[in-house]
Formats: sequence, C-alpha cells, structure tokens
Amino acid sequence: MFVALAFWTASFVGAAQAEVRFGRNVRIGGRHVAPQTFSQQRRGVFYLYDREPRNPGCRWVATREGRAKVCHWRRLRR
Repeated sequence: MFVALAFWTASFVGAAQAEVRFGRNVRIGGRHVAPQTFSQQRRGVFYLYDREPRNPGCRWVATREGRAKVCHWRRLRR
C-alpha cells in the first residue's frame, strides 16, 4: 500500500499559491524536507510505502510544465 503526496496541485490553484516553501522541521514519511522549495515549474511528488519500494530514492523527471522531483520512500517508523 502506498500513500501519494503530490504538491503539483499548486499549479491548478492560481498565481497566488504558485510557490510552496516548507517551514522549519517539516517531515514527510519521517524524512526532513524543510529546505526544499517547489513552484509551477519545479514540482515535488512523494510516494510513501510501508515496505521497501522497487525503485527507492529521488530523481528529477521532465514534465510538460517543467521538472518534477519524484521520490519513492519507505515510511520511517519512530
């Protein structure tokens, strides 16, 4: 089972929310993502898995609107 968190929805909202900046100590799936900034041209898509994903890690992929950082992560348990 995986849970997809996609930040590409900001491109559909409008110009007022065209850029997303994470605040301090922001974590997705137990990983620190605070210093990252995303906009309409630079998007972030994070997939979280309960087990080890087939292709773990992050990579940049080309899209019509620009580039997207796609991350396949295993959820970290504390």
